[in-house]
Amino acid sequence: MAVDYSIRDGVAVITLNNPPVNGLGLSTRTGIVEGVARAAQDPAITAIVITGAGKAFSGGADITEFNTPAALQEPSLDTVIKTVEQSTKPVVVAIHSVAMGGGLELALSAHYRIAAPGAQIALPEVKLGILPGAGGTQRLPRAIGLEAALNMIVSGAPVLSDKLATSGLFDAMAKSDLLDEAIAFARKAADKPGPHPLVRDRKIEHPNAEGFLQFSRNTVAAMSKNYPAPVKCVDAIAMGVKQGFDVGLAFERACFVELVQTPESHALRHAFFGERAASKIPDVPSGTAVREIAEVAVIGAGTMGGGIAMNFLNAGIPVTLLEMKQDALDRGLATIRKNYEVQLKKGKLTAEKLEARMALIRPTLSYDDLAKADLIIEAVFEELGVKEQVFKRLDEVAKAGAILASNTSTLDLNKIAAFTKRPQDVVGMHFFSPANVMKLLEVVRGKDTAKDVLATVMQLAKKIRKTAVVSGVCDGFIGNRMIEQYIRQALYMLEEGALPAQIDRAIEKFGFAMGPFRMSDLAGNDIGWAIRKRRYQEQPDLKYSQIADRLCESGRFGQKTGAGWYDYKPGERAALPSALVDDMILAYSNEAGITRRKIRDEEIVERLVYALVNEGAKILAEGIASKASDIDMVYLTGYGFPLWRGGPMFYADTVGLYNVARAIRGYAREANGDAWQIAPSLAALADEHGTFN
Repeated sequence: MAVDYSIRDGVAVITLNNPPVNGLGLSTRTGIVEGVARAAQDPAITAIVITGAGKAFSGGADITEFNTPAALQEPSLDTVIKTVEQSTKPVVVAIHSVAMGGGLELALSAHYRIAAPGAQIALPEVKLGILPGAGGTQRLPRAIGLEAALNMIVSGAPVLSDKLATSGLFDAMAKSDLLDEAIAFARKAADKPGPHPLVRDRKIEHPNAEGFLQFSRNTVAAMSKNYPAPVKCVDAIAMGVKQGFDVGLAFERACFVELVQTPESHALRHAFFGERAASKIPDVPSGTAVREIAEVAVIGAGTMGGGIAMNFLNAGIPVTLLEMKQDALDRGLATIRKNYEVQLKKGKLTAEKLEARMALIRPTLSYDDLAKADLIIEAVFEELGVKEQVFKRLDEVAKAGAILASNTSTLDLNKIAAFTKRPQDVVGMHFFSPANVMKLLEVVRGKDTAKDVLATVMQLAKKIRKTAVVSGVCDGFIGNRMIEQYIRQALYMLEEGALPAQIDRAIEKFGFAMGPFRMSDLAGNDIGWAIRKRRYQEQPDLKYSQIADRLCESGRFGQKTGAGWYDYKPGERAALPSALVDDMILAYSNEAGITRRKIRDEEIVERLVYALVNEGAKILAEGIASKASDIDMVYLTGYGFPLWRGGPMFYADTVGLYNVARAIRGYAREANGDAWQIAPSLAALADEHGTFN
């Protein structure tokens, strides 16, 4: 049983004990119901306290039961809540650390609540595309007021218990030992004549509630157009305000049942589980011993190196920052400070923390100063000869057992590892720019990378708040290998009849944060140009459109030169369509003998997204990614794929792989068939009516 039952001073103590966050799985739910019944039948018991063992009161639903029969089996959470609410003996919930989702809904059903300072209180269901389904939309407004509750429910963001101390949610805040104080509170409550108070019986008082709710609904609808759950949250709250608790509760349940079936909720839940699954490596056991990382070194103080360093400074880990010239080192340090000062102005950082983080940096011009580092990450120019020089030097100065990491985005990690006498200690840590902001970290596993190195880096990624995804070695790894085919299709469509603004607009309407041409201008068109030049030498038979090369030959590298696929005004980032580029594209089509045609937005979206899917299928078949959800996490956290569509592989499953394969074969017949060699695994799954996930 995931619940402990004990008695102290005539009070039954029901302790949730289902690590790590006391999820309300079937065993826990059963234990609560049986515990309350046992206390009710014992004449020596005067009151009940419900609390949580370990690091949480309760984090809500047990995610291991999602999509299993146990999730729907009685006693349901509704049954648990009714049991607590109908107890004739007073029930006090003692909250510490975390009370989220169903955990908070359980607490709201009790007669009294006492909380420890610093506990995180939230109803985060909206982040999974659903709403609180066990009375949260009805009880929380009655506990803390309409406006505060609506903000919490619609955002799903946690609020510290201290900030809710006087809100009406808690009857007391613990000053010392939470359980001792909860028991003492329960004994006093037992001396009061019943019935004991229930949140459901409170009235919602708000001046002009109807006007506030209508304004809120309009605002939420405008801000969450691709997500149905936030508006449904407002609707459920409004129903409870207008029609009363019972009608509101029934409406909330109907909304929950409706939302849980939406594609948006399926996608958000896929992302939720995908992020957790990404940390699991099939052949690396969860208990693998990890190496201690107390000091980190970063080679290169440019934009990428400085951003990488900030991740570790933010986590309180000292960083030695190496550059070859003093002026470059000074610029790098100044940029790091400037980035922190921006956070200071926004109120996201205190002056004390700014200085504390800057104090953790040890700038140097000497490789010898890297001798004590437990992890060394190079962020130097993306050229194999440069990497060779760096890793041969690291082999000389790094201590035994130090992890040597490359931030390479495309180069062969096995070749890099071979520059050392310790290939087992070499791993890829591909950060995405800006490295101090982007969540994704591609962890590249070389053929000799040790399992404890992988385990260490994956654990460290959590500490620096990154979503880490393991990739095998291939050109471009997961993300950049796939994006190359996406860009390739975008360029072909320029030849055939589209212009940059139309392509960007179509894919952004689909939900991408940025279209391929705006993205290229931001990253720098010269980066892609350098990769293509390498391709021309290594794979001379590979066909590319030459339009992007022509753009680069004219010096239009993007925002940094004030001109790329778009024009840019000095000091501004707004992408302005360029007549010069449009004319260049039309001239190129003419020279190539291509008759331009009108390309529909639907075709643009299919060709871009299915190019990702097709290459993703090849990556899965080759074992570069161990599961489809890993590919989805790369694209959701690193490439701006719309979260509400779940990632390219999940989206393909949603569309149906039969339809994806049919479209790919159709485009292969029409033009550029060499770019549409359908992945055999995709074709096989389509024929079998299978899915990636």
